[in-house]
Formats: sequence, structure tokens, C-alpha cells
Amino acid sequence: MTATGTDDGAAERLDHARRGMVLAWWAERRPDVPAIVAPTGDRTFAELNARANQLVRALRRLGLRDGDGVALLCTNRAEFAEVGAACLRAGWRLTTVNWHLTADEAGYIVDNCEARALVADVQLASVAAGARLWAPGCVVALAVGGDIEGFRTYDDELAAESGADIDDPELGSSMLYTSGTTGRPKGVHRPDPPPPSAINLFAYRDGDRHLCTGPLYHAAPLAFSLTTPIAHGVGVVLMEKWDAEAALALVETHGITHTHMVPTMFHRLLSLPREVRERHDVSTLRSVLHGAAPCPMAVKRRMIEWLGPIVWEYYAATEGSGCYVDSATWLARPGTVGKPADGQVMVGDVDGRALAPGETGLVYLKAPAVGRFEYFKDTDKTESTYRGDYFTLGDVGHVDDDGYLFLTDRSANLIISGGVNIYPAEVDAVLLEHPAVGDAATIGVPDDEWGEGVVAVIELQPGREPSPELARELVDHCRAHLANYKCPQLVEFTEELPRQDNGKIYKRVLREGFRSRQGGTA
Repeated sequence: MTATGTDDGAAERLDHARRGMVLAWWAERRPDVPAIVAPTGDRTFAELNARANQLVRALRRLGLRDGDGVALLCTNRAEFAEVGAACLRAGWRLTTVNWHLTADEAGYIVDNCEARALVADVQLASVAAGARLWAPGCVVALAVGGDIEGFRTYDDELAAESGADIDDPELGSSMLYTSGTTGRPKGVHRPDPPPPSAINLFAYRDGDRHLCTGPLYHAAPLAFSLTTPIAHGVGVVLMEKWDAEAALALVETHGITHTHMVPTMFHRLLSLPREVRERHDVSTLRSVLHGAAPCPMAVKRRMIEWLGPIVWEYYAATEGSGCYVDSATWLARPGTVGKPADGQVMVGDVDGRALAPGETGLVYLKAPAVGRFEYFKDTDKTESTYRGDYFTLGDVGHVDDDGYLFLTDRSANLIISGGVNIYPAEVDAVLLEHPAVGDAATIGVPDDEWGEGVVAVIELQPGREPSPELARELVDHCRAHLANYKCPQLVEFTEELPRQDNGKIYKRVLREGFRSRQGGTA
């Protein structure tokens, strides 16, 4: 995943990208190469480009103008890519909507983002119909893959239009919404989006293929598993939902070279029996990128041992990027997420004052000179996030003497027991090394004596059953690897941990659930 600079066609391709037409550039050169492979239908580069042009014309006919917002409520299918490509060349602002939300929650986003059009998947018909009721400003509604009451049919509207390249392209943008772990989700808006780059950061080559393992409405899969490979003429294979063995089979079948995952997926892959993992040829892989949540060191080390030094990690968020780290560097400095460029990352106190190397504090990212974000229609939240030219997402960590960044945990997850700081990610990593543990979430709960007590909530591996004996075994396992004050005083078992779509566990939901059962307050 090293930068390879520009190629012979980079200048011309960059010119197309700056007008939102890079897909058209590839469609002319690779018309019959598969751009999207999905269970619900495939598209070549020529087909994807033509349908994007048809959609632009259809939505313009139905009343959309430059600068309008488009909301997309859609599963992983080719039409998702069509809508994204259309917005990118028509000057529209795309907001992808989490399809796990209720109709009311989705409706809030459709209304708040000021969408003039809603494109929705028939598989999400009830959510889409309810969401539209919340958004009186949404004047156009298109149904993908079937009929939704009150919606026009997506395919019918496209069929009435020409697939030739539009002659007045204008670069569009996206405005994605935060996960909403506190209060309503916020739109991350860049009034002046940065221009596209010609740098091939992922070292894509002719014939490469990317596997999309996560939902495209989320920022990381959208950027790393759709927008970026398509911009480099690389086809994308879409998974409808994550399944560890199915992912390996797709790598083998399609000769996948690149993919993006989250640490939970790593753990699921490593939990497969060895004979299952060895059944599939994954030798075509050259780059496995991960992020979104902390990766336990033991899990990452095993992935590198299995796949080789092709595992890359990034530290970033919807609001901005921080740094990357390759396998060799990580093995030399286990736990680092990379060495940020000078001034890109600062570790400081709550007021934004820089701390010395080795001191633990909040991690601040530097806002880009072009493309500085704001929270849409929320000036107070925007101002509270920034400290001068820097902003923080609440992550805690430190830099070493050589400038390498190490993350400890989220500040919201910090447990303070008897006046001592406990970082749950450290406990989670130890628990995940036990063969019975499928996933783990350590949380702090009210404790009359210590302020907070340590509770581990465990999702077991298939075939393992919860028991008091296993709970004691897990506590003993922690005590063998951690100071006693960090170890759980209580182990609870659950069939499934509450998880965000990007792999992060909703620890807030676990804390609130525990406190409500104990008669406390969240």
C-alpha cells in the first residue's frame, strides 16, 4: 500500500476526477471490465458510467439542481455505486443512511441533511416510507429493486434517459453522519471539499480486484472499498453481509488483491478451524487494510503470521485522517498506528496544550487547510471539537520519543476505580486470547466503594456454554496477564454484543443496560 506517484495518464485522469468524471475516464478505457460484482447484479465500467449519467438526467428532470442533497438508503448493490457516481458528477451532496436505523432515526437524517431526493432499496421499504414522512423537503423518491408505495421506480426513470456522458459535470461531495453515540448523529460537512489526488496510495495495478466486506453507507467502506478502487479502475466485489468463510471463498474465486476489514472480522477469521482457513487460496491478497476500532496486538500478530506482511492499519475518522502503519513497522513497534507527518497529530490535555512524548492524553488531529469540516447546522458542537487548528474525537494515547502514535482507548470508555485509570481495551485484548471468547467488552459500572467497578461482558465462541466455572476461569486468565486492579470483578455472558456496523461495540449501551438492571442511572 505504498504510494507509487503518477502514471502516464495521471494528469488527464486527475482532470476528470476534479470534475467528478473519473469513472467516465475508466469506462472509455476499460468498458468491459467488471466494476461492480454483487449478488443482486453486476456492472461493467461502461454500464456503471452510463447508468450514472442516466440518473443525473432523471433527477434533473425531476427537479434537482446543483448543490442539492441526495439521501441514499441502500444495501450493498450496484445501484449504490450508481447513485454515488451520479452525485459526484452532478454537484450534489450525498448522504448515505445507516439502514439499521428505525424509520424515525433515518427520517431525522434525511430531513437534517436537507435532502431533495431519497433513493431507497426495496429491502428497506418500511424504513424508507417512514423516513420520507419526516422530510417534507424531500421532493423526489426513487425505489431500487422493486416497488415502494409513494416512490417512483428507479429503473423506469433511468430507462427514459440517455447514458451518454453529461456535458456539464461539476464535482459533488458527501456529508456522512457520525454514529450518534451521544445525542442525535451529526453531519460531517466540508463546505469546501479538498480536490481529488492523483496519488495511487494503495498501489493498485491493472487486473486488481477489491473485496468490500462492510456496509457501504459507512465512511470507511465507502471510501476505501468503493470510491478509491473505482477511481483507480479497479473492480469491487460486494458482500451483502459479513461471513468469515464466505469472505475467504470470494478472495479465492475472484482473485482479490485488496480488502478493508475491522478487527472483529480478523477475530472471526482466526476463529475458523485451521482446515477451513487452509481450504481457500488467498495468495492473491497484497493489501489488507484495517481500522475503525482498536485491534488487539495478539490478533494482529496472528493475521500477519497467516497472511504475511500485507496488513496495513490506519487511524482516521469521518472528520479527518491521522496516519498509517505497515506490517514491518508495526512488528518493530507493536501497537503503534503509525508515525504522523509533522504537525498532523498532537497529544494534549483537555484544553489542547501539548504533552511531552510518553505522556498519555487526548489525541488531536490537525484540520486540513482545505476541506476543514464542520458539524452541519451545529456551531456549538463544531466549536467544542476544535482547539485552534486541531480537533479531537475523544481518543486517548501517546507518542513515543520517535514520534510514533499509540492509542490507549476512547476517553468515554475510561474506567476510574479507586482513583486509578483503567483502559478497557487492554482488558479486552487479554480476554480475546482465551479460546472460549468470541468477543469481549469491558465496561465500568457504579461501585459504592471504588467509584467504578470492572465488568466484562463476553460473547462466547460457537459451541461454548456460559457457566460460573467459565466466568472464574476468565477472571483467572486476566489475573495471569494483568494487574489485579484491572481485572474484572464480574463476568457476564451475552448471546451477541451490541455492535455498530463498523465493528465497534456499543459500550455505552452495555453500561446503560447494566445500570438500569441495578436501578442506577446511565
